[in-house]
Amino acid sequence: MKQLKDLLYKAGIEELKGNTNINITNVCFNSADVKAGDLFVAVRGTKTDGHQFINSAITNGAVAVVCEQFPDELNENVNYIKVKDAAIALSYISINYFDNPSSNLKLIGVTGTNGKTTTVTLLYNLFRKLGYRCGLLSTIQNKINDRIVEATHTTPDPIQLNKLLSEMVFEECEYCFMEVSSHAVVQNRITGLVYEGGIFTNITHDHLDYHKTFDAYIKAKKGFFDMLPQSSFALVNSDDKNASIMLQNTKARKKTFSLHSMSDFKCKIIENSFSGLLLNIDGSEIATSLIGSFNAYNVTGIYAAAILMGVDKLLSLTSISTLHAVDGRFEYITSSNNITGIVDYAHTPDALKNVLNTINDIRSGNEKVITVVGCGGDRDAAKRPVMAKIASEVSDKIILTSDNPRSESPEEILKQMQAGVPVHLSNKVLSIADRKEAVKVACALAKEGDIILVAGKGHEKYQEIKGVKYPFDDKQVLEESFKLLGV
Repeated sequence: MKQLKDLLYKAGIEELKGNTNINITNVCFNSADVKAGDLFVAVRGTKTDGHQFINSAITNGAVAVVCEQFPDELNENVNYIKVKDAAIALSYISINYFDNPSSNLKLIGVTGTNGKTTTVTLLYNLFRKLGYRCGLLSTIQNKINDRIVEATHTTPDPIQLNKLLSEMVFEECEYCFMEVSSHAVVQNRITGLVYEGGIFTNITHDHLDYHKTFDAYIKAKKGFFDMLPQSSFALVNSDDKNASIMLQNTKARKKTFSLHSMSDFKCKIIENSFSGLLLNIDGSEIATSLIGSFNAYNVTGIYAAAILMGVDKLLSLTSISTLHAVDGRFEYITSSNNITGIVDYAHTPDALKNVLNTINDIRSGNEKVITVVGCGGDRDAAKRPVMAKIASEVSDKIILTSDNPRSESPEEILKQMQAGVPVHLSNKVLSIADRKEAVKVACALAKEGDIILVAGKGHEKYQEIKGVKYPFDDKQVLEESFKLLGV
């Protein structure tokens, strides 16, 4: 329980109607969650406007309302606080309610199109190996030390986010490694948090259904670095052509890592095979079971971050060499007759291209690459033909299939993907809407030594169709198909 006046610090109050010397039981922005004694914050969302639910919140017991516009009729038993931006207010109110937890942690944020989940997870695993108590906020799962907390969003809402951070503080975590999505930046979910450092992996075509333009998407990512304090570090992948944009206005110490360009932390790939990578990082060789050039970037990024956080170089490299692949990120299995099956979360054109290029770098040249790929419904439709084009150009055979069609027709999504396949490559392509059947057909087409890539869903254990999430695990389906076909 907190005093209302203490929750409103930095909330941007413009006008007050009522009394702030009252106790608040809880903070909510969903009127359905409100109970007696709560504060309701009316946030304007992408689909609904919280101002429409102020009366519902009051009916459910709200004793105070934060809003951008006062209702036409005011309830004399309710205290109203008008603010300039309710989303920003919600973030600061959440921080105040949970006693500013990020200020009591070394919080590291990772943003970029690809590599966020792998980077934060590897950092978490590295620092756990080094003996630190740590928190993890990622697409796959959240963790407080070794306790798993289900993840529903890449970056949680401000209330849930600060609640998790406060639990980490309570459980004596020293570090927290979190993914920072572009949505979270523009929706002010991370506003007011205190960061020890920020990492930029890369930026490519994604989320244009939300951001509308690539420039707006870049600006959203840049917004994270703009908010970093002078005491923190900003670490960017200088091989990405937009890395310098991220650093333009940041107050943080500017640091870079790369494989090809000049940088503060430099990596060179010595060997790349299905057994892993042999790298030279800052003049020292390191072997890792992680595969592919994209993982060379991830490893270099976490090494650089560890050094910037004061970890000894030799200890950092030694510990990094023991890390394993993240669930659903270039996970591979081998069938009884030596067919290699790879499951990867690649759901953007650049990620798919990276995975396929990695496979082609490693393959001997005699085996065929069969790619099973789909695109999610109710998401950025512009990337659908692009992904099919990339798959058809780099694979020997592709099977277009459903990802999470959500409310859209799977057949329509496949039709849009098919439109991107060059005419002279169309004979490579099959369209099978049923994802399980598509994987099974890929396994049936494969011969000894061939490579099957099942892309798009990675760690996800479900397939979302018409609002229902059905159990579905790409790796499990791939293994079952191998056994069923006896390959």
